[in-house]
Amino acid sequence: MKNILEYLEKSAQQYFTKVAFTDENHEMTYGSCVECSKKIGTALLELKAKRKPIAVLMDKNVESLTGFFGVVYSGNFYVVIDCYMPKDRIEKIFETLEPIALISDYAHQELALSLHHKVYFYEDLMTTKINQVALDQVRNQMIDTDPLYALFTSGSTGVPKGAVVSHRNVINYASWYKDTFDINEETQFGSQTPFYFSMSVSDVFSTIISGATLHILPKKLFSFPIKLIEYMNEKKVNTIYWVPSALCIIANLKVLDYLALEYVNKVLFAGEVMPTKQLNYWIKKIPDAMYANLFGPTETTDICTYYIVDREFKDDEVLPIGKACNNCDVFLLDENNQEVTDHSEGELCVRGSFLALGYYNNEEKTKEAFMQNPLNQAYPEIIYRTGDLVKYNEFDELIYITRKDFQIKHMGYRIELGEIEAAVNALEKIQACAVIFDEGKDKIVLIYTGKMNDQEIMEGIKNKIPSYMYPNVIIKKKIMPYNQNGKIDRKWLKNHYED
Repeated sequence: MKNILEYLEKSAQQYFTKVAFTDENHEMTYGSCVECSKKIGTALLELKAKRKPIAVLMDKNVESLTGFFGVVYSGNFYVVIDCYMPKDRIEKIFETLEPIALISDYAHQELALSLHHKVYFYEDLMTTKINQVALDQVRNQMIDTDPLYALFTSGSTGVPKGAVVSHRNVINYASWYKDTFDINEETQFGSQTPFYFSMSVSDVFSTIISGATLHILPKKLFSFPIKLIEYMNEKKVNTIYWVPSALCIIANLKVLDYLALEYVNKVLFAGEVMPTKQLNYWIKKIPDAMYANLFGPTETTDICTYYIVDREFKDDEVLPIGKACNNCDVFLLDENNQEVTDHSEGELCVRGSFLALGYYNNEEKTKEAFMQNPLNQAYPEIIYRTGDLVKYNEFDELIYITRKDFQIKHMGYRIELGEIEAAVNALEKIQACAVIFDEGKDKIVLIYTGKMNDQEIMEGIKNKIPSYMYPNVIIKKKIMPYNQNGKIDRKWLKNHYED
């Protein structure tokens, strides 16, 4: 099969009345999911467009999923826009993306109409009569390298980058995920990550490929962990793929001492380093579950390496990121583009079918990251340079060390520190600033010179960057240190910012 919709339709034929997706307000069967998606697809055919971006601005709910699939039915690709993202950032994304239309709902009507001249509202789309003949014509012209979606990640210049991911990418990746973790029609996912985050791709598409059920866990319940566990038990959730910070909430509050997760037998995690101490709490409470550490960027659909926990780790030991996924090859390059074959550190590089097509409307950034394999001069072969420094341990498992550049992982998000700097530097009374990341304390630290205080800075940036990028520590300096090249000496600041 060459199109992700074929998997959705196959599951709908097999499990027509089975619930595919739920949220706290609604549930949707496979049959109704296909029907609603086709209505949306039919309505969008009036745009007479192919392989163009259509933005979807809705809450994380079952309806938004039909919005995504509906865009694909129309022969175009979808881009998830977070309703709570600062408007400035959405506008920056739209400058690069130039979406031909926006799908939203009445709940976000005001914001949607302020962002785009062509807005389709979900409630209106549901009145559309399906035109199967026209949808079939569109499908016949689609191929597996057509884009399925674009996800925007943080950009070092303050301009977000949109990784374009194809049907082939997702089919290959989600098939690996399904096979490796035995996702099947009995799987009941508890979905934690937002749809604009690449981790959600694993849950959503392995669900429709296998005929599983995906339960969208209400975000507010993570502030009330006992209620979260009760909700998961009520939905009989047996598989979770969360960011470590969400798993740590449960562990730090020792929630499982008071209430058991009755059905969970798979605990997968990615997005940031999983602290072993908190993982050991989970293993102690649910000893027979499978635990796996997944690792990879949006540019590899979601993941390129994984490690299924197969031995005990002390609380101060680091979990490996493991080995390459099946049909995905990883290797390490040194600073001279030579392959690292010993236990030295090198930059993790990826080749294979998981690789995104590149960044939308951004040739320069695409060429920087997606490049000809320096180990192969015989024919064109694109690899992705992750910018992650890794090395092999004594078990021939990959160990993550750090980011090669300013990009960090914080609270499960990939963040370019330069985007935060760009937002702060844009403030009128700021003279200079640098943003560093204190890995030990997991803190984003803003150091600045200028005639502003902490509160004024936070007020100034809150509409420019999302809340997960906000500095955790703000330090005012009389003068900023510079190195010999005349650049702000971030290395010095990192070691002395508390002085």
